[in-house]
Amino acid sequence: MIELIDVTKTYTLEGVSKTVLRNASIVLPAGRSVGLLGRNGAGKTTLLKMIAGTLVPSSGRIRVHGSVSWPVGFAGSFHGDLSGAQNTRFVARIYGVDSDELVAFTEEFAEIGAHFNLPVRTYSSGMVSRLAFAISMGISFDTYLVDEITAVGDSNFRTKSNAIFRERLRNAGAVVVNHGDGVIRELCDSVLVLEDGRLTWFDNVAEGLRQHNRNMTA
Repeated sequence: MIELIDVTKTYTLEGVSKTVLRNASIVLPAGRSVGLLGRNGAGKTTLLKMIAGTLVPSSGRIRVHGSVSWPVGFAGSFHGDLSGAQNTRFVARIYGVDSDELVAFTEEFAEIGAHFNLPVRTYSSGMVSRLAFAISMGISFDTYLVDEITAVGDSNFRTKSNAIFRERLRNAGAVVVNHGDGVIRELCDSVLVLEDGRLTWFDNVAEGLRQHNRNMTA
């Protein structure tokens, strides 16, 4: 379960302030797969980062019950001079999981061959995405935070990625950001719409998608 308690997030750039979340109080139930919808720049990624604990609200509190992933596929914390295997072991130590098991899973799932033992700075962007997603799926969390899961890798890898993510959702919840209605319908059982700093919960996915589409065309 994730609780937002009177959460506000405001950015100030060159004297101009923008509030992407305003006095939000809501509970995301445990085990639910929630589609997070909103227009570009609405603050969806910001909200994921605050739930993950990598970004601090301007005011209010976020309480997380159970384990929550970093945004799935995020590769920003990789050390470029370390190999994929070494980065994987580093993540395993941080999260307290068996490093040999995580390395074995990641190497097989990422399908980057000998590059797995080369420095990450030598990788293409596609290889980095494969590595990041594989590590994310190799650790069991109570809630997965997902930002555009279908943007990972080529079509075959995306198919495999979606399949393992659906498998993970059998025993976990998720907050999923995706601009595709079909992905939200396939992966989510509820919807959260972020518009003008306000969050609105929909138990019915179709209803939430309709409201989001109305916001986009207004």
